[in-house]
This record gives sequence, structure tokens and C-alpha cells, in this order.
Amino acid sequence: MMGVAGGAGSVTRFAPSPTGPLHLGHAFSALVAWDRARGREGRFLLRIEDIDQARCRPEYEAAIFDDLRWLGLDWPEPVMRQSARMGAYRAALDRLAELGVLFPCRCRRADIRAAVSAPQEGVAVVGPDGLVYPGTCRGRSMAEAGPEDALRLDMGRALTLAGAAAFTETGAEFAGTHGLDPDWMRAAVGDVVLARRDLGTSYHLSVVVDDAAQGITEVVRGVDLFEASFIHVLLQRLLGLTVPRYHHHRLIRDGGGKRLAKRDDARAIALYRAEGASPAEIRALVNLPAAS
Repeated sequence: MMGVAGGAGSVTRFAPSPTGPLHLGHAFSALVAWDRARGREGRFLLRIEDIDQARCRPEYEAAIFDDLRWLGLDWPEPVMRQSARMGAYRAALDRLAELGVLFPCRCRRADIRAAVSAPQEGVAVVGPDGLVYPGTCRGRSMAEAGPEDALRLDMGRALTLAGAAAFTETGAEFAGTHGLDPDWMRAAVGDVVLARRDLGTSYHLSVVVDDAAQGITEVVRGVDLFEASFIHVLLQRLLGLTVPRYHHHRLIRDGGGKRLAKRDDARAIALYRAEGASPAEIRALVNLPAAS
């Protein structure tokens, strides 16, 4: 039975991918999640999102632990690693297939770009999962699925089956209660990928399954992921999972207003540490109050 997470004893998490060094934006997100858990006598958890094994490196994972501990954070051990949870993702996909809301897709990115850029299609729409899928393979049955297929969510059927659902946003920019708007989700989100052909899962599926497994009651992440929350709440509804609260915080940007990325090594936490900065100075750089 799906429910909505309560407020006392909040459980938050920080879920980095070990594909590069942590920068100031990562530090900000981790510290916000830590502060929100501590302020509610809750727990802060760490999860390693390493499903993309081709890009993940053990040295980056070790550096994540070092940087977070240096910032003054701690968490229960052992940490959850997505690479060890493929069985849980397969079980969720099986459940969605039973519900009739999955279909196999053989389209490559170039095929999708070509389809949506055709003159009769009008202006291509970019949603939280990239270019909105034009529905090329939507009529295919799961009985046709093969190793070269991705698995997509049939958004129209999923919305019909899920019915009404909503979530509470506690971040300043979008604070309030948000329901699923079927028209918007069909037009601006579309049939998102739930299992990539090279990974067997996707960010959208794994984050929902893992947040439920860890008992997360408030998802803390950047405001750039706000629209993805509608996908996640829909999946929670379909899978019968509790809907957590969501807190989408501001992004840390460079001097030109561009959000930080892992290629921004000049803002890597390790470099600040090497230059003699303190955790308190990192908090000040991202405009967070001193640790209590």
C-alpha cells in the first residue's frame, strides 16, 4: 500500500556516482541532506550510484568517503551500492511488465533525433529524460524483447493505471503539494527509459527502488531534478512504494552562472583541502550556516 512519508525522524541520503571528484555542488548537497536529517533527529545515509561500471572508478569512490568524512559527515556501514542490486531492479521491472506498462525499444539516440526533427513533428521537446520519445516502438510486446532492446515506460498506460498521486516539495523554489498532470507528462516527459540496454536499469528506476529500500523519507537533491520527481512518484505509485517528501535545493554555480560539473576540477573538494581550507570555510563558500 502506497503512503506518504511522515515528518519526524527524517531519513535523508547523499547518492553520488564515483565518476569524478566531488566539487562544491556535491558538498552543498551532502551538507544540506546531513543538516536536514540532524535537524529532525533523523539519519543520514550514503549510497554509491555505480550502475555505470564503465565510468566508475574505485579511486573516486575512496575520495568520496575521504571528502565527506573531512566535511564532518558520517553514516551507517556498509553503504548501499547499486551495482549489487540488479536483482531488485529486475524484480521491479518484472512487476511493471506484469502491469502492462513496459515495452521494448530498439531505437538508438540517432533514430530518436531523426524522428523528432522530421518537419511534420514540429519543434522537438526536451524533457527531464532528454528528447521526448516519439513512440516509435510503443506497439511492441514484451514478448519481443531482446538483449538489444531498452525497456520504456508506456506513459499513457502508466498514468491511467496509477490514477491520482501527489508529493510534497519542501524546497524553496517549488514548495507545496504537486500532483501528476497527465497531459504534461505525456507531452513533456513521454515514454522514459527504465532499463538501458547496456545497464539493465536506469537512474529513474534504481533511485526509486533504492530510496524505498533505504526507507528514505526526504529526498534531497538539486533543483535541476525537480521535474524528474513526477516520474519517480508515478513509479512509486505503480510499484506500491511510499512517496517520500522531496527537497530540491538551489544549485552551486560558477562565476558565469553555469552549474558546476565534475569536470570543474578547480572547485574539487580535494583541492580546497590541499590548499588548507577548513570544513567551516567550505560551508561559508556555499552559504550554509556553521555546523551545530
